[in-house]
Parts: sequence; C-alpha cells; structure tokens
Amino acid sequence: MAKQAAKKTATWIILGLLLFGLAGFGATSFGGNITSLGRVGDQEVSTTAYARELNSQIRAFEAQTGQPLSFPQAQAFGLDRTVLSRLISTKSLDNEAASLGISVGDARIADEIMAIPQFQGTAGNFDRQAYSFALERNGLTETEFETDLRQQLSRTLLQSGVVSAIPEPEGYGTTLATFLAETRNFLWVALTEDDLQSPVADPTDAQLQAYYDANTDRFMSPETREITFARLTPEMIMDEVSVDEDALRALYDERIDEYVRPERRLVERLVFRDADQAEAARARLADEDLDFDALVRERGLHLADIDLGDVSEADLGEAGAAVFATATGDVTDPQPSEFGPALYRVNAVLRAQETTFEEARGTLREELAAERARRIIDQDAEGMTDLIAGGASIEDLAERTALELGTISYTEDTTSGFAAYAAFREAADAAAPGDFPEILSLEDGGVFALRIDEIRAPAPIPFAQARDDVADAWRRAEVKDRLMGRAETLADEVEAAGDFTAEMPVPTAETGLDRRAFVGDTPPAFMTEVFDMAEGEARRIETPTGAIVVLVTAITPADPEAAAVAEEAARIAAEAQSAITQDIFDVFTRSVQTRTDVRIDQAAVNAVNATFQ
Repeated sequence: MAKQAAKKTATWIILGLLLFGLAGFGATSFGGNITSLGRVGDQEVSTTAYARELNSQIRAFEAQTGQPLSFPQAQAFGLDRTVLSRLISTKSLDNEAASLGISVGDARIADEIMAIPQFQGTAGNFDRQAYSFALERNGLTETEFETDLRQQLSRTLLQSGVVSAIPEPEGYGTTLATFLAETRNFLWVALTEDDLQSPVADPTDAQLQAYYDANTDRFMSPETREITFARLTPEMIMDEVSVDEDALRALYDERIDEYVRPERRLVERLVFRDADQAEAARARLADEDLDFDALVRERGLHLADIDLGDVSEADLGEAGAAVFATATGDVTDPQPSEFGPALYRVNAVLRAQETTFEEARGTLREELAAERARRIIDQDAEGMTDLIAGGASIEDLAERTALELGTISYTEDTTSGFAAYAAFREAADAAAPGDFPEILSLEDGGVFALRIDEIRAPAPIPFAQARDDVADAWRRAEVKDRLMGRAETLADEVEAAGDFTAEMPVPTAETGLDRRAFVGDTPPAFMTEVFDMAEGEARRIETPTGAIVVLVTAITPADPEAAAVAEEAARIAAEAQSAITQDIFDVFTRSVQTRTDVRIDQAAVNAVNATFQ
C-alpha cells in the first residue's frame, strides 16, 4: 500500500500543478503581514497553502457541475471548512513525521523532480528553465515546492511504517472469488395465460363484489383539495404591453454578437516555451514521427486542456490569419500567442451567421414584453396585498384587480393546468381551510393567491364507479393465482422426469451463468433463488404477473487455480487490504490530531476568505 502511494506521489504533484495552472491562481496578498493561519504542533499552516487548496476545490466543484460557484455558496457547501480540516490533518502528520525524525534526502527529492514530465524539455531531460517557469506560473518558489515535496514523501514513509505490515487477506479473497465464480446450467420457462389448462371465465357480479370488499384499499380516491384561486401571469397581459421600437433596436444592438457572428474555427492550441521547441515539434509532425494527439499526450496534457473552442480570426490575434488559412485537420507552423509560440490545429470551419433585426423582432418583443409585464405585476402586487390586509376575499381580488378567478380539484397527482406551477403545488399542499390568503410568486414572475374550500379525505370509490377497474384487477389476480398453481404442478412433474418433456412448455436453456448474471424477463432475485437450488431440483418462482419454473441441470464449482478466479481473488484481497489499511491509517491520523496542539487564528482565516468575496 505504502509503495503504491509513493509511486503515485509524482502523479499527484503533476495533477496539482495542472489544477493550479488551470485555476489561474498565483501569489496573493492578504493584507498586512498575514502569512500564517496558525500552527499545528511545530508546523505552520500558511495562508498561501490554504488559499491555493480552497481555490482548487472551488474550481474542481465548478468543473464537476459546469456551473460557477460563488464564495458564499462554497461556504454553504462547507468547502472552506473541509479545506482547513484537511490542512490541519496533513500538518498533524507532518509534525508527527518530524518528531519521529522521518524525512528524505536531497537525492530522493532531485529524482522525483527530474521524473516529472512538466519539468522536462523536448528531449525528455530535466529542464531548469521549464522547472522555474512552472513554479513561477503557480506562484511557488523552488524552496516552497521542494519543502512541500519533502513533506509529502515523509508522510508516505510514515504511512508505510503504520500500515506496511498488514497482509492481504488471501483467504477472504479466494473464498469470495470462488463463491462468485460458481456457475449453474438450468432450464426455465415463464408461464403465461396460454399455458393454463382452461381459460379464465368472466367473473360474476358476486365474485367482483367479493373481490372489491376484500380489497377496498386498492380502489380509493386520493385526498382531494377543492381550491379557489386568483392568478395573474406575464403571459396573460403580454399582448396589452406596449414595447417601444427603439427599445427593440437597442436590445438587438446589445446582442449583436449573438445575431451577427463572423466565420469561426474550432481550434486547439499547444503552447511551447520557446520558438526552438515549437519548430522542433512541428518538424516531428512533418516527418510523421508522431501525430498531433500523441504530441499533446507526450506533454502530459489532454486535448481538453488545449481546446480553445470556437474562435474568430480577431480572437486569435497575430495568429488569426495563419490559422484561418489552415485547412480542417491540419496544424499550423509555429504562431504567436499570449503565452508563447504555439501550434494550432483546426478541427472545423464554422461559417458566418446573421439573423436580421426583422427576423429577431418577434423573439425580442416577446422577451421585452414579458419583462415589462413582470415589472407591472411586481408593482401591482403591493396593492393586492393591501386589499387582502383590508379583508378582501379571493373573489374580491379577481373583481378589483387584473387577477383572474379559477377553481381546481387538486390531488398529489395533479400537475396540469395551473397546477403545472411548482409554486402553486407547494402552496396547495401546505395550505389549510381557514388560512389567511397571501399574494405568492410564480416561477415566471406571476402572482397568485389561493383558498382551501374543502379537503376530502381518501375514500373508497363506489363499486359501481370502480367496476371496470375491479374487473381488471380480479382477472389479473385470478390468472396469477392459477399460474402459480400450474407452476407448482409443473415443477413437480419436471423434477420427477428430470427434464421438460415434449408435452410441457418449451424451456430456455442457460449455461455457465454465475451469481452476477442477469436473465431478462425474470424478477430481481431470480439468480439468488437459482443458486439456492440443488442439482436436479425444479422450483416454482413467483413473478409480478405469474410464475417461472426452473430446473437446475448442473452445478459447477469454481476452480481456485483457474487464472480468472485467481486474478479476481487477488483483486478482492488487494481491495480489502486497501480498505483495511485506509481505515487503520485514518484511526492513526485521528489519534495524531488528538494529541497535537492545534492553534488556528480565525481572524487570519477570515482575511483569506475575504479575498474570495
């Protein structure tokens, strides 16, 4: 476990550098002389470390959700507290390692640094300038980076000392792998109504009445709320709202970039440290030494990291003309960029697009009219509230304002008409008879008020009204009951014969299925029941609509020596060991934190947080 963690250290650092670079977070001043949040034992918790980690967590959250995340939202999600807690945990381990005299030498640090691709030149050797540039771009000094790396490696050694003696639970892995690798051969058939020896007769009125009486709870009307409401939505008054032609023109001009788009290109850009590196890379492409995708991977990047999206010629600055002269799929010669010499690949040509004012006019008017209608409603809402405060009923509101009166029989399943509004459904569910009405807002900027006139509790639907539903339910139950009986008889016959005979329904054969297999058109626990059966046993298995008859024809134990079984046993054992060692190390970490003196200056934390506002 510890060895694996050590091997992953360089990869972690690379990902950290890329994350910081993508986040664009460099050295930051927090005002005054604040450089530390406090101490954990003898270890300092720097403001820079906290700010970097907090920034990276916010960016990671945004990348995962595809939505911007404000700092108040980040605090609501607890990201700031999580980051601080993680730093305290890490520094506790650093303090423990230091107190035990655990550290690594300079030679090990040098080896780790020289193995990181981002610090290498085109020839694959360590490049001092690339190293300095990468650290500078991320607001790090060499001393800070190397100190952090040393601490990471020391923590790895500490973890190794805690968990390295924990063996893999081989017996557990083998037992579970052989259990999972057992297989069954079986025959099965799903019985249908056609397999009944006689058809199901139509029920009598007495049978239906008896079924209804025994299952009345299945024929209930839901709780129903009789509601009177008054509403006003932007759509209801949009046609009455006047929209100034100049305003339409102004909105069109404001959004001209949406309506008039120049020719664009889908472009990827790979930046190099200097012109020599860019020229060398272009020569390798020309010699077909590798393709552009491989060149990107060689740099430790993904295509998403270099994707510029769709850009205009002006967006590309000095490189624009050359890029727009390049055919789809081709790569340019080295061209300038704000980050240095770069190679550009053109992935697609997007033709110029133009939507005239007349073409956009209808959409623009609808938007402006809706906006103005919302403002009118918002202004009128205060007067409506005053009327209610003065004792006006829902009917009075409809008579004295632009609100329209309506009624609805509302249940938990009602989602059409006015109940399509979530705000209305929420208010309807919460209201009670006698509640004082209030003006509430709708999602589209409209307003409404409602009154619960009556709440009818769930009640049995009269038999005469529910008769057709009762007949359908009776028939389904009768068919299933008879199929279960037929399946029980058939299972006995199949087991006695040792097979499905010619007079029986034709079965489906399944061969070599393990416990994790799925057989279509069977209930969820089907394979569990099959594996509970003995060889030669036939069994009836219930389904939602009938029954299945199964005959197990062969049971094949797993061979622990088989390559696939041994491989899975090793994987299971390794996963179990990983989980056990992680649990043990978590306990150790909590123990270290408990006995380590932690002093955090909340004012310093607040000062850093303020820079994110």
